[in-house]
Amino acid sequence: MTQETKVKELDRVVIRFSGDSGDGMQLVGTIFSNLSAELGNQIITFPDYPAEIRAPHGTLGGVSGYQMQLGASDVYTPGDKADVLIAMNPAALKVNAQFIKPTSVVIIDTDSFQANDLEKALFNTDDPFKELGLSSVQVVAAPITQMCKDALESIADNKQALKNRNIFALGLVCWLFNRPLEIVEKLLSEKFKKKPDALKASLAVLQAGFNYGHNIQASVSTYRIETKPQKKGFYIDVNGNKATAYGLIAAAEKAGLQLFLGSYPITPATDVMHELTARKELGVKVMQTEDEIAGICTAIGAAFAGSLAATSTSGPGLALKSEAIGLAVMAEIPLVIVDVQRGGPSTGMPTKSEQTDLLQALYGRNGESPAVVMAAISPTDCFDAAFWAAKLALEHMTPVILLTDGYIANGSSAWHIPDLAEYPEIKPHYVTPDLLAKGWQAYTRDAESDVRYWAIPGTEGFMHRDGGLEHDFHTGAISTDPDNHAKMTAIRQAKVDKIAEKLPFQEVIGDEDADVLVVGWGGTYGHLSEAVAEVRKAGKKVAFTHFKYINPLPKNAQWVLRKFPRVLVVEQNTGQFAGYLRSKIKGFNPEQFNRVKGQPFVVARLVEEITKLINN
Repeated sequence: MTQETKVKELDRVVIRFSGDSGDGMQLVGTIFSNLSAELGNQIITFPDYPAEIRAPHGTLGGVSGYQMQLGASDVYTPGDKADVLIAMNPAALKVNAQFIKPTSVVIIDTDSFQANDLEKALFNTDDPFKELGLSSVQVVAAPITQMCKDALESIADNKQALKNRNIFALGLVCWLFNRPLEIVEKLLSEKFKKKPDALKASLAVLQAGFNYGHNIQASVSTYRIETKPQKKGFYIDVNGNKATAYGLIAAAEKAGLQLFLGSYPITPATDVMHELTARKELGVKVMQTEDEIAGICTAIGAAFAGSLAATSTSGPGLALKSEAIGLAVMAEIPLVIVDVQRGGPSTGMPTKSEQTDLLQALYGRNGESPAVVMAAISPTDCFDAAFWAAKLALEHMTPVILLTDGYIANGSSAWHIPDLAEYPEIKPHYVTPDLLAKGWQAYTRDAESDVRYWAIPGTEGFMHRDGGLEHDFHTGAISTDPDNHAKMTAIRQAKVDKIAEKLPFQEVIGDEDADVLVVGWGGTYGHLSEAVAEVRKAGKKVAFTHFKYINPLPKNAQWVLRKFPRVLVVEQNTGQFAGYLRSKIKGFNPEQFNRVKGQPFVVARLVEEITKLINN
């Protein structure tokens, strides 16, 4: 008598692939997330890279992970704990035991769970599940390495078989979630289109993993995830760095300008440069420079010459760029600085994510040096954030610092490719022939916005002086007059302050009559919105607002923050945004919840903290 497979119907599910940094977990995680996106699921992913470049094989320091949550709708985070863990060795199991549910399905390669493997992962017994207290998980213990060798016996050698252990696991997971292999085969064909032997081996092992699932179907639960019709159009799985690059390209197209990026490689921002380098057919110019200072200085030169100019970096690089950002403030030229925040200080934790560069972005320059600061809120929002950063820079002749972070930069989500016609025009603040006829000078300003006009060098009649020394208010000539310096300091600040007139109002989500308002900014949006939804589902009243524009704040920000009796500011630092709000709003004293762990928030912990505040 044939036993039927136990099928769990879920609204959403969390999956975590984990193994050594050379085991290809990021690759199979990306393929499975792309597959799910094509099938109509909403997804959020979180690649968790080890800090070590190549730790000894099988050790705790070398564990690499890729977590995703997928569902029919309302997926905002990669999930707190996994329903399914793929652990390719004992180290992966040990590191990730804290991230799985008590009844999770755990898939292991028994060929990699031998005595020496357990020893390298610092287990004290020969039963890692008992030692870790994982008594209720469903274990799928498969000899993956041997089965890869068997599947490739007449196709490839043992070395190739070892390389395909991740693909076998992918095939098994496709069976577990009732996913068709046709889309995976197409994705593998694209990945290995120049390596036919590798493709042949991958396809054989993929099928072997899928078949193995059918052979064990009575011993483990499978999952069925509902899908819902999505908005019609083209979708791709995009991470934040790629979306940032696309947003800059779109802004250049809207403005009718060439895009220039001057940058130096730094984790986790380098992929912005990689993506733009690959877009030469769109007229993008990229210069990889010898250091961070050279990177921003080439961008400043390109901006002065009339390009949409940008530079990308992370926290340590932003520190090095500070003097040059001051030059862009003083010269009043358009420039976008993308800062993909990571753990610090100093070199810190390059592969981990934090929100610890906010005060550096706001104040990390000598002198009174105001710049626009904004923060993307999700992987897909990086497109819109980059577009608006460029628009504000070009129309207000100012540097704009766009903060993302390692979590949303490396994490991905299903993105509906937008229609650029639906985006607003970008009108660079050029000198017009009319102004020239009226006696334009280098620092002639728009009376309404206090923005000076952009004179492109090489254009007849537009010869002028600009630079890092203080300018005369009218001519741009060097000036050391104290009254003129005070006037220029005030006008540079006023120009940035007036941008608030152009920003959308700050929105409040949830219960307008709540006693507690939860406040966040930047890449924590998904976790906070999910936590607030959970609290409201439990019958508690709570409101939520999330800041994308930080300097200047939206016009109604003060009204929103003063409306609620108690305000809880939640951020991944020791209170930088809360302190900034106190400095901007007299008498405002919010409560705080802060974590600096280099990892995303845990939604359950946020729910606990918000509920406690409401109950008190």
